[in-house]
Amino acid sequence: MGNLPGRGQGTEQPEPAGPAEDFEGADQRALGETLVRGCAAAGATVGMLYLPDPDHRVLHLAMTIGLARALALPWSRVVMDDSIPVADAVRDGRFVWLGGQEETARRYPRLGLVLPYDFALAAAPLVPDPAPEGAESIEAGLVLLWPGSHAPHLTGLERDAVDSACGQLANHLRRAADAGNPVRPPTYPVMLRPLPPPTPGPTEAAAAMAFIRRLPGGNCALDLNGTITFITAEAAELLGASVSRLRGAMPWEALPWMDTPVIEDHYRAAAISRLPRSFTATPPSGRSLRFDLHPDDTGISVRITLVTLDEPVPPRAAPTAAPAEPSPSRATALYQLMHLAAALTEAVHARDVVDQAADLLVPALGAQALALLVAEEQRLHIVGFRGYTAELMARYDGIPLGIHTASTHGLRTGDPLFFANADELAAAFPAVVIGDGMAAWAFLPLIASGRPIGTLILAYARPRPFVPGERAILTSLAGLIAQALDRARLYDSTHQLAHSLQTGLLPHALPGVPHLEVAASYLPAAHGLDIGGDFYDLIRIDDTTVAAAVGDVQGHNVNAAALMGQVRTAVHASAGAHPAEVLARTNRLLTDLEPGLFTSCVYAHIDLAARTAHLATAGHPPPLLRHAGGPAKMLHLPPGLLLGIDPDASYTSVEIPFEPGTLLALYTDGLIEVPGEDLEDGIAAVAARITATQEHHPVSMLADDLIGQARGGAPRTDDIALLLLRFAQERRHA
Repeated sequence: MGNLPGRGQGTEQPEPAGPAEDFEGADQRALGETLVRGCAAAGATVGMLYLPDPDHRVLHLAMTIGLARALALPWSRVVMDDSIPVADAVRDGRFVWLGGQEETARRYPRLGLVLPYDFALAAAPLVPDPAPEGAESIEAGLVLLWPGSHAPHLTGLERDAVDSACGQLANHLRRAADAGNPVRPPTYPVMLRPLPPPTPGPTEAAAAMAFIRRLPGGNCALDLNGTITFITAEAAELLGASVSRLRGAMPWEALPWMDTPVIEDHYRAAAISRLPRSFTATPPSGRSLRFDLHPDDTGISVRITLVTLDEPVPPRAAPTAAPAEPSPSRATALYQLMHLAAALTEAVHARDVVDQAADLLVPALGAQALALLVAEEQRLHIVGFRGYTAELMARYDGIPLGIHTASTHGLRTGDPLFFANADELAAAFPAVVIGDGMAAWAFLPLIASGRPIGTLILAYARPRPFVPGERAILTSLAGLIAQALDRARLYDSTHQLAHSLQTGLLPHALPGVPHLEVAASYLPAAHGLDIGGDFYDLIRIDDTTVAAAVGDVQGHNVNAAALMGQVRTAVHASAGAHPAEVLARTNRLLTDLEPGLFTSCVYAHIDLAARTAHLATAGHPPPLLRHAGGPAKMLHLPPGLLLGIDPDASYTSVEIPFEPGTLLALYTDGLIEVPGEDLEDGIAAVAARITATQEHHPVSMLADDLIGQARGGAPRTDDIALLLLRFAQERRHA
């Protein structure tokens, strides 16, 4: 939704005439028809269906109705972790409603920045109705938009229509998958058109044309892409161009004086909000014109009149000089910059920067390929690409900076290079063979903090003039990417260092103990550079006795990780003693160190020969215990003070039977914490998942299942440490 359409941008695809003609196959056609009906039933003006990629971490816009292709393209790929309504809806399995412009800007600043218009929005996950028991989540989503005139809340009938559309779409997807023909998202979103109104007869059409011509001023019609589909001779005369030149073109392309961000913004606002707009502009003739825009679901009707002296003047669109050669409109470029800037503020890793740049720039600028290269150890290394083959990129990965090529030029000089065709490139670098099959190139230096750090390559399938305005735009875009990439690479380096420190303090392997099945997992928090202090440990005392511990140091920094290592060392030093004594000794050590951080810990001493376990806790979440043949239950232990607060604190241990088949789960709170939910509900959910697992199920697979469930839920802000221990039952022989 961030870019206006323009000629020569290389992304236009033929738009279908109706929902039944959009796909190959009955399943795809059924989806299109259901989306059209769902929009109509809910009274929505725009509908967008998102489908997952094979690994379910990215949502792709599969089809949309009521929206121009170029407006939809920047939102055609949504990462599941993005702060975007459809990502939140699908990831968290919840309904998202935005009642207007103010709420959108408050809850989703990036969306509000790029689309500062008045509209209402709903995003919902697709859930089969009824949902088959045990079926995997579809992880697809529906987005609907209503005009800015909509009330701040949905009516009951509208909400029912949205829920019904989600259920029907989910059922279509489920049936197709069950039949072995899962619906995959297309390369480009399929643009559905609403059903056209009845075609008037010759007499009615002639009467309508006569009515239009009798109106004062001029009249024209734009489709949802902004293309002029109808214009009267009077309107063409006011605009200063012929009917033949204007019909089939976009106003800001056919008329250079209309190529302003303000004019296109009025069009964009009308197309998104479906609310009338008015503005004035002055063509080269010097006569001020008033434009009244009246949108609906099929396009925009425009009335053009001369501004009289006594008429209130709507906001004026600033004039602009005509460009020497065709290029993307200035408003298109502005929104490309805005959308890219907003997206890059949320890019965390270098991979995110590559994806955002490729998703936004390649389709919006009409490029067919993109490559991002960074300088490391006197060589250019490729960090990401789009539109090129991996084999071709491998040939150019690792080019020495000392070789004079178009890719290294910007690193030495800081200047961009533009080649309108292959002859220009060959003349500048006769010894270099690109071999990518393209016809025009832009080699843009990536400059961050005043120094070149790499090169952005944009390639085009056809010759391209690269007029001065476009060169400035591309250079600005490269600057945004460079800053984001430099920040992301620093993040990646720091994150890797933090991860190495953290994992280096955890056990590299767990000791083997006869008749004891053990599995451990550690999952860092989803976002941020913070280093957690969660840990687990298993200490072999002898062939039938082990000590197990799981803990969580307060804080998320290097100090927390270092203290975690000290806690593990203290527990190791006391292992074998009574659990209450182990915690007391560890507590005294921590208070002597005065780290300023507190630690929760649960410690278990398991004696397989005696078939008992002794446990004690220092302010830690309760373990889960499952006896053979029974459900998993919360194990209530006498509460103990967090370690590191009071050197004289004492702890109490509890003895429990630990018979063959018994499973003990120790974990940190990251496994059970769900935003907005009670901790006990989170513990109960984990216990229910353990209970639902077959007793013969390997504990390693159970650990993966529990971690996977936590990973796929709501965004987490804490690490997870998990330790599962099960007394293996003796096998009976026939």
